Amino acid sequence: MKLIDILLFASGSLRGSRTRTLLMMLAMSIGVAAVVVLTGLGEGARRYVINQFSSLGTNLLIVFPGRTETAGIGPGMLLGQIPRELTLDDAQALLRSRAIRRIAPLTVGASQISQGALNREVAVLGSTADLLEVRHMSMGQGQFLLAGDVYSSESVCVLGAKIKRELFGQQHAIGAWVRLGDRRFRVIGVLAAQGESMGFNTDEIVIVPVVSAHMLFNTSGLFRILIEAKSRDAIERAKQDAEQILSQRHGGERDVTVITQDAVLATFDRILRALTLAVAGIAAISLAVAGILIMNVMLIAVSQRVKEIGLLKALGAPANQIRNLFFAEAILLSGIGSVAGLVLGEIGTRVIAQIYPSLPVSAPWWAVLAAFGTALGTGILFSVWPARRAARLDPVMALARS
Repeated sequence: MKLIDILLFASGSLRGSRTRTLLMMLAMSIGVAAVVVLTGLGEGARRYVINQFSSLGTNLLIVFPGRTETAGIGPGMLLGQIPRELTLDDAQALLRSRAIRRIAPLTVGASQISQGALNREVAVLGSTADLLEVRHMSMGQGQFLLAGDVYSSESVCVLGAKIKRELFGQQHAIGAWVRLGDRRFRVIGVLAAQGESMGFNTDEIVIVPVVSAHMLFNTSGLFRILIEAKSRDAIERAKQDAEQILSQRHGGERDVTVITQDAVLATFDRILRALTLAVAGIAAISLAVAGILIMNVMLIAVSQRVKEIGLLKALGAPANQIRNLFFAEAILLSGIGSVAGLVLGEIGTRVIAQIYPSLPVSAPWWAVLAAFGTALGTGILFSVWPARRAARLDPVMALARS
């Protein structure tokens, strides 16, 4: 029997039991679609994190107080000891490194901002003029903090785009005065709308000089120090220099943590890839279930088609051709179900992308191939038993039972 004849015979058998065929194809397509959609979500989450970190800046290092080892906390924290504060002098000392291009000290706090009768709670960021370049921010109006003496406590501020709209509406904000806590600040600039980045909405912040922030919040320590290395190749050297300089300033004690953007990205990448594989494995279970369904239904089909099988064998069809007929049915069921599942999965990822446009949902190529291959594999694997059972039927007994 030729291949085309086998396929025509198998397709005719499937058309003869439309409801059964549609149910098996539906089970297989749902399994494939589940793998595609879930891996697409995992891959979208991975790309989202990478894009978010990329928006923070390039060649970036972050210094924060306290030594974080593998366990995440040091013994001093368990004893209630507070890590030594980072100071503005510490930040300026980092510029001695030839691998460091610029630094941006950060002080963070919350304060009430008011303008006329309008007021609201706002996050206040204290930094220097270099923050604009280090964090890859852009200005919408006016200018950023002025370069010069980082120890200056000028009463000037830069507003986030949303804060400007809420306080001034369509009015011009540059040159106006706002009140933060018990101090007045003159608005010198408005940031361009940038939205949320790593859970931090730059449209809802107010930026002031770092020393002004210290005075506003009655503190002298820094929350973080952002470092921009001179090049990608200089990142590791910049990290080593930062740790050495700060250790020297702190009496030889290594009491700060310096993390690189690449290290954080690599960690997130490993976690999200493992998560993607895990959810793909869970979704693939449904393909095994679909394969078992095909096996059960084909076993029933064998018992229902005893006369047909017996007649084929009586006409001289060898056992391997009988097996091939059932394999062809399984391949057609799995193949059509897989293609339908890929289409459903693609539709599902596109719908999710429309609902959450910030999440770049897209199933990786390996997941698409794996889903298609697993569907075909399970369909063929679970058809072995029914096919062998059909091939072993005795033609005389089969025709006698009918």
